[in-house]
Amino acid sequence: MAQIIGGIAASHTPTIGFAFDRGKRHDPDWAPIFDAFAPVQDWIAAQRPDVLLMVYNDHVTSFFFDHYSAFALGIGEAWSVADEGGGARDLPPIAGHPALAAHIGHSLMAEEFDMAFFQHRALDHGIFSPLSVMCPHGHRRADPRSSAPQREARGDCDDPAWPVRLVPLQVGVLQFPIPTARRCWRLGQALRRAIESWPEDLRVAIVATGGLSHQVHGERAGFNNPEWDAHFLDLFERDPEALAGITHAEYAALGGMEGAEVIMWLVMRGALAGQVRCLHRSYYLPSMTGIATAIYEPVQQEMPAGAAERHRRRVAEQLAGAEALAGTYPFTLARSVQGYRLNHFLHGLIDPAQRARFLADEDGAMRAAGLADEERRLVRARNWRGLIQHGVIFFLLEKLGAVVGVSNLHIYAAMRGESLEDFQKTRNTKALYSVAGQDSQPLAWDAEPAA
Repeated sequence: MAQIIGGIAASHTPTIGFAFDRGKRHDPDWAPIFDAFAPVQDWIAAQRPDVLLMVYNDHVTSFFFDHYSAFALGIGEAWSVADEGGGARDLPPIAGHPALAAHIGHSLMAEEFDMAFFQHRALDHGIFSPLSVMCPHGHRRADPRSSAPQREARGDCDDPAWPVRLVPLQVGVLQFPIPTARRCWRLGQALRRAIESWPEDLRVAIVATGGLSHQVHGERAGFNNPEWDAHFLDLFERDPEALAGITHAEYAALGGMEGAEVIMWLVMRGALAGQVRCLHRSYYLPSMTGIATAIYEPVQQEMPAGAAERHRRRVAEQLAGAEALAGTYPFTLARSVQGYRLNHFLHGLIDPAQRARFLADEDGAMRAAGLADEERRLVRARNWRGLIQHGVIFFLLEKLGAVVGVSNLHIYAAMRGESLEDFQKTRNTKALYSVAGQDSQPLAWDAEPAA
């Protein structure tokens, strides 16, 4: 089974990444940051986790308010550095762990946490600011035209630049209402059951990022409360339940409005055992944010094998039996990762310019999108059943059909291996339709029937 070997707490202020990138290790103003992260580096090197599950919040970089989720789990194959306005930091992508992430996602949903899931979004300083200091890594190759960064971005680099894989968990703490502290605490407890029921041997460390006290907006900008920061760290180790009962307004009063993001730390603490050993704790307030680091190891062992097996059965319960439905392909997280590239290309056909490029030169458009030979073959052949089996969701097939002038009924019949006429015999009428709009190809199939 997978094992949670410990928890790391680390602020994610961009000043950490700034100091790292500009070689401030020996600058008196910045040296305490590096001193604080040195024990974290040593612990990771000694404990050798396979995966870091990092709890963070995006800073309106890769997530915007057109669709803002409370909890969003990253299930992708690799994670790159986001450009936050001044260009992306010179850090290589880090590989994800899609299989573990999918298991966690199914487990959390089975426990009625309504999760969102994301892939192919760059991660900002909420992840990479602490990660770059706590974990050794390689650098980009000098030639930006090299295909190596593209291989790294797909997660199939022969010489991975980071010694761990990453599963990011983004918590929406910027736009109220946000999750309560207690909801974060309970999510952590469910996260522990999810990880420890993973049947393969994996060493997982949970990393909580954000805080401590700070406020970066309004007339109260620059607010800090070192006394509260110290008390928070005491309670976090010994009485986390007390922190779970504090309201957002109380957190804001004590630690600043943006400092209330420390509720994310309760996800990590909830994922650990009731009792923990604090191996390291530091605090430094250089400017706007109280920067803390800490390492915790659980005193209690992981869940018994029998409990883990019962939890796996609970996770699988909702789809149990679906595998016996011939010709049925549930669009699971694993299939979503598998078919992402092709689904993304087909989704792009909702853009008129992309449609025009595709209709003018199908193969050229597909090659430009990086589709593999098999994926291009499936599209060219209009192999609707093969596309489904490859991991394409039906609702993108109907978009392709609308673009090339094929009705939904033609697609349904082809997936069943039947002629349109035979399939229509199973319907109440012979009506044909699609999602086609005013820009669609001529719909000859919708003409008046011959006399």
